Amino acid sequence: MTASASGLRRTLGVGDAVVVGLGAMVGAGIFAALAPAAHAAGSGLLLGLAVAALVAYCNAMSSARLAALYPASGGTYVYGRERLGEFWGYLAGWSFVVGKTASCAAMALTVGTYVWPGQAHAVAVAAVVALTAVNYGGVQKSAWLTRVIVAVVLAVLAAVVVGCLVSGEADAGRLDIGASNGAGGVLQAAGLLFFAFAGYARIATLGEEVRDPARTIPRAIPLALGIALVVYAGVAVAVLSVLGSEGLGDATAPLADAVRAAGMPWLVPVVRIGAAVAALGSLLALILGVSRTTLAMARDRHLPGALAAVHPRFQVPHRAELAVGAVVAVLAATVDVRGAIGFSSFGVLAYYAVANASAWTLDSAPTARVVPVVGLVGCAVLAFSLPGVSVVVGAGVLVVGAVAYGVRRAVRARAGRA
Repeated sequence: MTASASGLRRTLGVGDAVVVGLGAMVGAGIFAALAPAAHAAGSGLLLGLAVAALVAYCNAMSSARLAALYPASGGTYVYGRERLGEFWGYLAGWSFVVGKTASCAAMALTVGTYVWPGQAHAVAVAAVVALTAVNYGGVQKSAWLTRVIVAVVLAVLAAVVVGCLVSGEADAGRLDIGASNGAGGVLQAAGLLFFAFAGYARIATLGEEVRDPARTIPRAIPLALGIALVVYAGVAVAVLSVLGSEGLGDATAPLADAVRAAGMPWLVPVVRIGAAVAALGSLLALILGVSRTTLAMARDRHLPGALAAVHPRFQVPHRAELAVGAVVAVLAATVDVRGAIGFSSFGVLAYYAVANASAWTLDSAPTARVVPVVGLVGCAVLAFSLPGVSVVVGAGVLVVGAVAYGVRRAVRARAGRA
């Protein structure tokens, strides 16, 4: 495959794109998000999972239509700019970069916590440095490593599901679906679980690096989402059948606690290794996606233009990748990002709200607008159903981004008149 000096090389097929999406979705989220979601929803956990999946499906369909039309790096940043105007594209890109940078730090610290709890920050920084180097070497190397990680994680999750369901501790009565914490709890759980579904955005942000994007992206996104939903539903049912919603809500390491409660303590180290590998997979895909959105925003001078450089040999946005890796390494070394799931979910839901609004403009037929309308409303409802701190901080970050955009526009206008 050839590429221009300023463009990226198209090397990824449908299978590669699906694996990249799975690497982001079937990652640390399933090991970490179930417990806070169960705490929020109680017996409504599975309802929350269904709501999150519905909103994710609408977002995926809107993203797939847009990505086929605009196969360039940047995802919704590009779609919003082209369909709604420069400001909305900028706001989507800002939401994605800020929210997902926090997610990168959270995934890095997850690796550290599982591998060496006493030196979690040091291990996290090492993981960021190593995976930034992998991404620097080219997207095909990243896709290959992600394929290995996905295989390992799926094997561990399969062991958890089978082990829990065949144990004597499994009780179908614990799967009673209700809404013990009310509709608000179900919606908050859906917002938290959405964090784990959002990985299909990586496929769209790689639009400039897939072969035949008009065919590849619309096929890869729903495939990756469907596989992730099946995996999540299976794990949620298995863990609930052993711990129940109350036990799951109180768990610190839900999958490890579930296999221990199921009478399989020998499986706990395997789950810990699987969690660390899963977090590495998520971190790899997150750095990949954030660097591509940074590239697109730098091309439009919303971020420093130097970040738009593409390496002449590896055909990757090397400066953007190094900048993202440096920021994530600093965060992983210095901050506690245990609350990053809620903050990241707010930012990503804002990102997909712009995607759905963009997809709404593609076709004026009422039937064609059902999916983007449901997705847009769903994103708004879930975003403001998240914990209050996440909503306040997330909204504040969006306001800061909007103010920065306005100031930059005013400065440019003044310079133009001069």
